[in-house]
Amino acid sequence: MAQAYVKQSLVNQIAFIEFFTPEHNAMPSPILKELAQVITNAGQDKNVKLIVLKSGGDRTFCAGASFKELIAIDNLEAGDLFFSGFANVINAMRTCGKIIIGRVQGKAVGGGVGLACATDYCLATKYAAIKLSEISIGIGPFVIEPAVSKKIGATAFSQMTIDAENFYSAEFAKDKGLYANVFETIEELDQAVIELANKLASYNPEALSELKNVLWQNTENWDTLLKERAKISGKLVLSSFTKEKLASYK
Repeated sequence: MAQAYVKQSLVNQIAFIEFFTPEHNAMPSPILKELAQVITNAGQDKNVKLIVLKSGGDRTFCAGASFKELIAIDNLEAGDLFFSGFANVINAMRTCGKIIIGRVQGKAVGGGVGLACATDYCLATKYAAIKLSEISIGIGPFVIEPAVSKKIGATAFSQMTIDAENFYSAEFAKDKGLYANVFETIEELDQAVIELANKLASYNPEALSELKNVLWQNTENWDTLLKERAKISGKLVLSSFTKEKLASYK
């Protein structure tokens, strides 16, 4: 079985950051920690003008947090640490100082939707349906809510969170502002990502940096906010309801 990884390649001052896990790109804590660090490092690298965030494989962009790890949580500290994983990645994306293009080739669930929403410009295929399933297992998309609501609005976030067991189409995501464009094939998606990235890499890096600041204004409290949200989910995952629900998936 293929091994999980986070890797970066630098082409024409564009940092292509790719993550992968064998479980439909579901993210365990170590991979989330590594991803946050790689994004932070790319933001500090003067040779990097912008970032493209992508995942390996062709079926699923990201299935959210690792279910195996979720089931194993048995105390508040572990719960807090687990749910802080996506918080740290989103905050790294927010504060890295570089424009991030999202390349979403397939379905995104839970935290995967959060990652897509935390990009500055996101392109996808028609297969990139989205779902916020957390409330159905007794927790909620609390950590990613600020990023999701910022991108698609509170009404669409509410709709997806309450209708937690259904996927919403890539066209829905485009209509709500998550995807700037939707393509028929991965090949067309990759071509569009490369073209856009090369254009941005030719622009004034100081202007891009100032644009990043403007795009994320009024989010300065997210360092604290997302950690507070992680504590909510960390507590709920220990509830008898959630434990019984998770046990049924074993």
